[in-house]
Amino acid sequence: MIKIDGLVFNAWGRRFFDRASVTLPVNAKVGLVGRNGVGKSTLFKLILGSLQPDSGEIVIPKTARVAAVDQEHAATPISLLETILAADVERDALYAELETAEPERMGDIYGRLIEIDADRAPARAGEILGGLGFSVEDLDRPMAEFSGGWRMRVALASALFAQPDLLLLDEPTNYLDLEGALWLEARLQKYPYSALIISHDRELLNNSVQNILHVNEGKLDLYTGGYDDFERQRAEKLRLQASSRAKQEAERAHLQGFVDRFRAKASKAAQAQSRMKRLAKLEPIGETIEERVAPFMLPSPVRPLAPPLMRLEGVDIGYGDDPAILTGLNLRLDVDDRIGLLGVNGAGKSTFAKMAAGALAIRSGHMQREGRIKVGWFHQHQIEALDPDDTPLEIISRALPEISESARRSRLAQWGLARSKQETTVFDLSGGERARLLLNLVAQAAPHLLILDEPTNHLDIDSRRALLDALNEYEGAVILITHDRSLMELVADRLWLAADGTVVPFDGDMDDYAKFVIERAKGGAAPTQIAREGKKKKKKG
Repeated sequence: MIKIDGLVFNAWGRRFFDRASVTLPVNAKVGLVGRNGVGKSTLFKLILGSLQPDSGEIVIPKTARVAAVDQEHAATPISLLETILAADVERDALYAELETAEPERMGDIYGRLIEIDADRAPARAGEILGGLGFSVEDLDRPMAEFSGGWRMRVALASALFAQPDLLLLDEPTNYLDLEGALWLEARLQKYPYSALIISHDRELLNNSVQNILHVNEGKLDLYTGGYDDFERQRAEKLRLQASSRAKQEAERAHLQGFVDRFRAKASKAAQAQSRMKRLAKLEPIGETIEERVAPFMLPSPVRPLAPPLMRLEGVDIGYGDDPAILTGLNLRLDVDDRIGLLGVNGAGKSTFAKMAAGALAIRSGHMQREGRIKVGWFHQHQIEALDPDDTPLEIISRALPEISESARRSRLAQWGLARSKQETTVFDLSGGERARLLLNLVAQAAPHLLILDEPTNHLDIDSRRALLDALNEYEGAVILITHDRSLMELVADRLWLAADGTVVPFDGDMDDYAKFVIERAKGGAAPTQIAREGKKKKKKG
């Protein structure tokens, strides 16, 4: 489907691709991976033609339909369902042609509509929209009523519905909840054509792709299998490369020693000359330098508190005079609990997190809360609320005024923000750098409870692993909300589910929940695992 030959691309003062070549298998799902900033999204732009290579070529069949999901759908007055149906350009054009077609042409049009299964299109669109979290009531709502996050889902739904020959997805799970990510993972497994997916979601890359395309040092290397397979193969490749380099250096030293010793002796001149030629022919094997990933610093509480940290009995939560978002909460959080909070967007997860952080008072019921509790709360709005003209050094100076500037700079460096980044404006920092700054900051007071609401959205796979390591060393309690299934599985030891206007313990593990989500998307499962208390309330827009 795609052949890249000798690709060279320079921009913004650096070289992204340096004679990179690769051929991707036909109708394969391929994960595109590499450190932040290496050029993954740039490669998408080159494939789409919005950027032009300096040399080399990207070959795609002329008849191939290529689609990318890179921005939210427009806020139009057209209904959600009609928006999705219009994404099938051929079906839409055939129905439009029927309005004015000559009688002798209508037979061909109807024949083609039958061939592409046009009558089943609304049901197929509804299935996709249901999997991405839209309700039946949403189908007739105009696009203008949905928020930007939901219109991003519409753009993804449109691309999946249109089924292009080559589907380009750039971090598709970043604007999905865990339920949407699980559904997408299953959907991509069955996608009938080619897909190239930029993702830092380890589970999606393990379960939904057959190949990994690695961008590194301007080259493109294709590996067979999922992400775990890629890591094993790459580790072996680096081991062999290091071994070969060591052997070559030993041979080079031996040859050079012979030359230095015998070059001046007439009886050994021929042998010395031969070894000099051998030395000249030795192609140097480059030393692979793996970029170090800075750890996350999540200090544990100095003195643990007496349990429980929090107990809720018949608690209702809401905003202002609006109906309660969550009702009838009966939960207990202990000092070493690791809670994974599940539930679709709009089910009340962030509202619960806000209450647990002490930023939202309960409406009714009884809450026992340890008075000395210190809470570290990270949520996506913190990143969005950063002043674009601020710098990391200014931010940490306000947060930690009691320590010296050299200590602040040292701490920023430990967090992965080198000196060159410390006085860079927030506007010029990457999303991952902003997330690193805030994640480390919220934990600096050694809190008894860490509440992390989608902490991985801007982190690459290696940074996610560093966060996992830090969380597993942290000795306080954790409430985790994330669409990253791997992080949820490896951090949470108990699951709570926000659904039907309440939060209750979920009886099962992540595999059980994944099965439940997929069956529910098919319309074949009722949420028997969920205690139905209160009235279901969803907010979109």
